[in-house]
Amino acid sequence: MLGLYIDRNSAIHALAPGVKMLALALSALALIAVDNWRVLAAVLTAVLGLFAVARLPAREVVAQLRPVLFLALFFFAVHALLVSWQSGLVTVLRFTILVSLAVGITLTTRVSHMVDALESGLRPLRFIGVNPAKISLMISLAIRFVPLLVDLVREIRAAQQARGLERSVTAVAVPLIVKTLRMASVLTDAIEARGYDPD
Repeated sequence: MLGLYIDRNSAIHALAPGVKMLALALSALALIAVDNWRVLAAVLTAVLGLFAVARLPAREVVAQLRPVLFLALFFFAVHALLVSWQSGLVTVLRFTILVSLAVGITLTTRVSHMVDALESGLRPLRFIGVNPAKISLMISLAIRFVPLLVDLVREIRAAQQARGLERSVTAVAVPLIVKTLRMASVLTDAIEARGYDPD
């Protein structure tokens, strides 16, 4: 459950985990300043091109990103109704870019390497009372949960289609929340069972 990592010999895989996660954080900050949908569309195209550079199987990449379209359409509809379609498009593109980057990191980086890199980078914060081990685990699991949530959305939609149920945001959101909480509980039990002690 904790590994979607796909082993490949690529420049993206060879990048240090810390560099990848720093790039994700900086990208999130940079996207806040960009409100031109054409620029964001170009950025998204470049980000998707990174999957090819990483030599990842197209089928796996599509499988991970397809459910994102459902959430993206929901965001677009809300913004289009309440603000404007341009605002909706900007929001969708920002969201899709960040999710794509997170998925890319997950597919090209082992979770254990993420935790080690984060813990090393956050070590100076120990002097102000922050536990770098706890923070690094939280951040790495948050990144790891993005593709897992994508998988859950896909699983829920497939089950609803098989039962002939009508598509709606509520019909997906409720079971998604329940399954996410259940998954978090299982993960917590697994961590405790292994005697994890960040102190």
